[in-house]
Amino acid sequence: MKKQLLWCTLLLPVLLAITGCDTALSVGSKTIGIRSGEFIYTDGFLRTTYQFPLESVWAATDKALADLKATEVDRDKAIAKGKITAYIQDDKVRITVDYVERDITAVSIMVGPSGNNLASQLIHERIAGQLKKP
Repeated sequence: MKKQLLWCTLLLPVLLAITGCDTALSVGSKTIGIRSGEFIYTDGFLRTTYQFPLESVWAATDKALADLKATEVDRDKAIAKGKITAYIQDDKVRITVDYVERDITAVSIMVGPSGNNLASQLIHERIAGQLKKP
């Protein structure tokens, strides 16, 4: 009984810390992070889901890259997913767009060789801005 109470006492502060705004976990060479329940950061990719169909998200991603003056844009689109590679200010950007459900699409973005969380978030904000336009 004392052992269970000790575990609960130790586990409670950990759970409270994890429920905060930003959480990250590193295991070996893998890093996983959650930011405000909205973004998931894993292995350099910042991933989030949008409540829009795949075609709308694909078009918004394309427009966001054009707004950011991306160069050497290479698009590879299939039925339920697509990949875009481009360069923005000499940084390689890799974007994957995946069908999740009818009106839910997941987008993962990696900027640079190992991932730049801030730059990836900027691109996500541009995509979200394009999706809000009529």
